[in-house]
Amino acid sequence: MAQPLSHARRPIVAATASWFNTPLACSSSPARPLFLRTQQLCSRQFHQRSQRSFRSLTRRTTPSIRTPVSRSYHSHFHPTLPTHEYTNSQATILSAALEHVPQHGFTLDALRLGARDAGFLDVSIQLLPRGEVDLVMFWLASRRGLLRAKVEGGLFEKNNTVEGQKKELSVEEKVKMLVKERLRMNESIIHKWQDALALMSYPSNVPISLSELHALSSDILNLAGDKSIDASWYTKRLSLSAIYASSEVVMTQDSSPGFRSTEAFVNRRIEDNQYIGQKVCDITQYLGFMASTAVGLGRSWGMKI
Repeated sequence: MAQPLSHARRPIVAATASWFNTPLACSSSPARPLFLRTQQLCSRQFHQRSQRSFRSLTRRTTPSIRTPVSRSYHSHFHPTLPTHEYTNSQATILSAALEHVPQHGFTLDALRLGARDAGFLDVSIQLLPRGEVDLVMFWLASRRGLLRAKVEGGLFEKNNTVEGQKKELSVEEKVKMLVKERLRMNESIIHKWQDALALMSYPSNVPISLSELHALSSDILNLAGDKSIDASWYTKRLSLSAIYASSEVVMTQDSSPGFRSTEAFVNRRIEDNQYIGQKVCDITQYLGFMASTAVGLGRSWGMKI
């Protein structure tokens, strides 16, 4: 019985040896060995994944090349400022609520009373998502509109007579007049204005408060006839915003008759600002003169400048 078994094993061993000694063909025929097809498939998948990873890495790390864009002096790429535009229903409620501010301040109570006066339900104040802040912003925006209306109504013409003769007002005099006129509009609510300043100082309300302050300073300079087109366009608005904001704080603590202390403060701040600006201008002109003199002297000595 051992003889048949030995003969049965010989063909298997010979077939196995002949299979291993046969050269492998790298073809796509279905007769390829299984382990070769598996190896090629794994190699192809690894290569594809490597290419995808390399492309994603290059997209994240390669800087984008942008062509330079020529722009005018005043950039048009400012970030979007927070808006305080209102619908007709909102404006009606807010206008009626302003009548209750001297007694109730910039509060939800004033908004509810304003809604009732306008024929709305108390729940209608939900139309104003910022609540009391919307009332403060509406007050500021409406005062700016009233200031423009006064200028169109001849504010400058009524105050340009000196000893019976008409005098052409300078831009600085118009600015001073407009700042005082705007501060007078706060007389009826000045005892409630500290609460409004506290509301505007909240971090979430600072952007819209600064945008309103910038709009006021820009309106005042435009109404005064300022025609600046250089860097002073920005510095004038910045300095005027600082003057007006500090004047409002002084006015809340002013107990003098007719707020004369506040008017004197405005006069001093504007005059100091003009003095500092003139000194800076003089220093700039002096440095420019000295630089041109040095260049001329060097050229006279034969220096190639």
